[in-house]
Amino acid sequence: MDMLMGEQIAEANLTDWRKLAQGLHARYLVDDFGNSARFIAAVGEAGDELGHHPSVSIGNGYVDLKLVSDDAIYRDDEGTDHVLQWVAQQDVDLARRITEIAATHKIDADPASVSHIELGLDTARSATIAPVWAALLTGNAEAQGHGSPSDEIRDATGRVPNLWFGDADEHETPRQRVHIEVYVAPEVAEERIAAAVAAGGTVVDDSNAPSLTVIADQDGNMGILCVDVSAAKKD
Repeated sequence: MDMLMGEQIAEANLTDWRKLAQGLHARYLVDDFGNSARFIAAVGEAGDELGHHPSVSIGNGYVDLKLVSDDAIYRDDEGTDHVLQWVAQQDVDLARRITEIAATHKIDADPASVSHIELGLDTARSATIAPVWAALLTGNAEAQGHGSPSDEIRDATGRVPNLWFGDADEHETPRQRVHIEVYVAPEVAEERIAAAVAAGGTVVDDSNAPSLTVIADQDGNMGILCVDVSAAKKD
């Protein structure tokens, strides 16, 4: 189905929802976990009827929902279709239904509180360094370009923020001031490091491994693979 442009989303007048990055986001204020579960059960039934479901996060006093379609179609000026992660009509339809469900359950939305984080990395060669970041962040090479016509890294299961690449001229490697730490289960750490190295990355510091292993991409950008060994079961 076709992706919806910003004007079309605005015209839908989704009072509980806000468009952030690729999807529609809503936060509902719920006083206890039991009510949250009942609300989500009703949302699930509505999703079953429409054949589409939101991603859900429940916390103390809130339920966060995100709606996005994995098969939205963007047609470029040359008439070529691209499959994207984006808002489509089914997301708008389900958003409206969820708003109705929330009203029935006497649950208020807090649309001003929604937020979404993405990471950006400027590079002159995104196709070269993207496989390293796909391996380091997700452990899956298919995360590169997932739901995007670019080399952007997107985890299909939403465990980590998206990483997009901005254009930059070739330059010397600057001193890095931002550190990206990726925590993984102890049993997959070696596999994740090996995948990053196989994709062209370099282990630049393993003096504190397995707790901390610093990996650099071909541009010198560094990420740290982290394992909480203190909480890991000893053999």
